[in-house]
Amino acid sequence: MPTPQTVLKEAPPTAADFSSLRAAVGWVNPELSVIEKSINSSLFWVSIFQDNRLVACGRLIGDGFMYFYVQDVIVHPEFQKLGLGSQIMRTINRYIAANCPAGSTVGLLAAKGKEAFYLKHGFIPRQGKDLGLGMCRFI
Repeated sequence: MPTPQTVLKEAPPTAADFSSLRAAVGWVNPELSVIEKSINSSLFWVSIFQDNRLVACGRLIGDGFMYFYVQDVIVHPEFQKLGLGSQIMRTINRYIAANCPAGSTVGLLAAKGKEAFYLKHGFIPRQGKDLGLGMCRFI
């Protein structure tokens, strides 16, 4: 039996693959046309495939000059705890180092319980004292 081949690509997944991966971790998906537009509006993508199956991804969104945001770092449940999330973040951090101007801000919203993962990759929590707490609004 051949050994599974894992390939990291600095490219977006298809909307169908991305939707499937999001569903695998329990996230609700909008229509595929909305997903496609969102994919195409991203600044940078990292996708990891095993035997041509999307098993992990992450992306950077923002204005490309002052504000950047790490979004959708997702690892399929069958492939978690194998270091794929760290591969994604190292690749995103290399892009940030090469492309984000001095003085720019890179943010993210960590899922509950995932804060320690992002601490390992250079992010700090907004504890509310100096910077205020992060906030969001879901539509």
